[in-house]
Amino acid sequence: MPNPRARRGIRHPWPALLTAAAAAVLAGAASVTAIGEWIADAPQRVLALLGFRPDPLTGLIRPPHATTVRLVLAATDGDALDRAIGDFLQARKAPPSGRKVIAVDGKTLRGSRTARRTATALIAAMAHGGEVLAQRQIDGKSNEIPAFVPLLDGIDLTDAVITADALHTQHDHAAYLHERGAHYLAVVKRNHPGLHERIRGLPWHEIRLDHIERARAHHRDEIRRLKTATFAHIDYPHARQALQVVR
Repeated sequence: MPNPRARRGIRHPWPALLTAAAAAVLAGAASVTAIGEWIADAPQRVLALLGFRPDPLTGLIRPPHATTVRLVLAATDGDALDRAIGDFLQARKAPPSGRKVIAVDGKTLRGSRTARRTATALIAAMAHGGEVLAQRQIDGKSNEIPAFVPLLDGIDLTDAVITADALHTQHDHAAYLHERGAHYLAVVKRNHPGLHERIRGLPWHEIRLDHIERARAHHRDEIRRLKTATFAHIDYPHARQALQVVR
């Protein structure tokens, strides 16, 4: 049966509905139905903290129907919501004591693949303290590369170090980060054969070892050796150092 309250329009404030949905997901809700059930079972004091308004006659908060929750979530701009949450987390984050480091990475949303739809892919910028500063959905007909600049546009990158995987080792990305006042650590693999060969051609055998680390991971002993080389020009925007990691 259709929900009569849904026909008369949504009575609850959208921010409260979205905050409640986020709280339900954090509590383990994995579907719209589960989100609606969590909100329906929430105590009155929790609903008040989430921003729901009480009935002026009874003083009680009537939680929204699951259909209302579904309609609000379906009508919400996902990228706009991600920006709002990212801005909130950036405002709450204490100023770093050292240089700010931001990692950019893409992930496939677990459980989003269906028989008629491919999995939803997201790209996020995360501080090394664990805070997600920005997130965007990747166009299903594209990849992470076009989403890199829009993702970082709303973040203060001044004097920050941006790390990303080899997919984002792009001339345009490096130029953009330099214009924003950021530094970068670009991973070079064989998917950039020319750049990879130029870096391999540096006189690594003449360069002293900067760092060695021994650790145990994945049930095996690992040794990592690090060397650093500086150069005047290597045909990559504003690059001045190369790091060689041997594992």
